[in-house]
Amino acid sequence: MNLAELLSEKIKTVFPAFDDKTFISEVTEEVIDRTYTERILIISQALRRHLPQDYPEAISILVSILGEENPNETGMFTHFYWVLPIGKFISEYGLAHFNVSIKAIEEVTKRNTGEYAIRPFARKYPEETLKVCKSWATAPSFHLRRLASEGLRPKLPWAPKLETFIDNPDPVLEILELLKEDEVMFVKRSVANHLTDWLKVNPLAVRSLIERWKTSSNKHTQWIIKRATRKIS
Repeated sequence: MNLAELLSEKIKTVFPAFDDKTFISEVTEEVIDRTYTERILIISQALRRHLPQDYPEAISILVSILGEENPNETGMFTHFYWVLPIGKFISEYGLAHFNVSIKAIEEVTKRNTGEYAIRPFARKYPEETLKVCKSWATAPSFHLRRLASEGLRPKLPWAPKLETFIDNPDPVLEILELLKEDEVMFVKRSVANHLTDWLKVNPLAVRSLIERWKTSSNKHTQWIIKRATRKIS
């Protein structure tokens, strides 16, 4: 079953008025010879056309089809690949609805990832987004703790550079401080990669943090530092 058909089947169960035949037909025609990222955008645009035009109502429908949370640290691009257009829908159409969208991103990231969806909000609402990410950094869900780091990375792969905090990364580094002893590999890897990003875009700002973390006796902090600095001679 292709992605448009799978989404249609799920949406139809909670929103019977959904015109699945037209949706599938439109998507099938438009995705020909398009890249994967272009296809995700096309599907999100088609969802916008076929779901209620009231954004809170539309995103409520999409969140309601997400199902059980992903219990694993991986698999977001295999078993939960079909959630990607929902994240794109949020970033494309939800900027005027910060609170509603943030709640939706929380649910998306527990199945797939909210790291791309959160970035437009970080640009438009930097202080509010930092506050949310700080709360995620201490959340019981390792998916949310990972997102607190991954979503604010300045050089996230396959995403435009996040310039917002490059000149003053202190608020972001405060969030990483909350994650430096996390026991979950999924989170630790994100924090390490995040530090590697800072070593590329603003090394002066992060060096003192790294030197301080090096003195820690915590094995998880030491793993993060070793991985983050592995390419530094």
